[in-house]
Amino acid sequence: MKLNLVSCDALRPDRRAIAKCIAEISFNSEESLSNELTDILLEGDAIAIEVEDKNSGSALRALRKLSIEYEIIE
Repeated sequence: MKLNLVSCDALRPDRRAIAKCIAEISFNSEESLSNELTDILLEGDAIAIEVEDKNSGSALRALRKLSIEYEIIE
């Protein structure tokens, strides 16, 4: 499943938690890439990630817990 992470609405976003979440749920994501993607997201730009279908439910819950708005692409 492909997701478009649109924005983070948390008052005080936890960069480390967001980067860790992206690294864990994203298909073939490394720590350095997830840190870069987190910076891009927190600057206000949308990012696209791919999540394995078997992990999609827990991935979406983790994103909601971090106040990250997302769109399901496919």
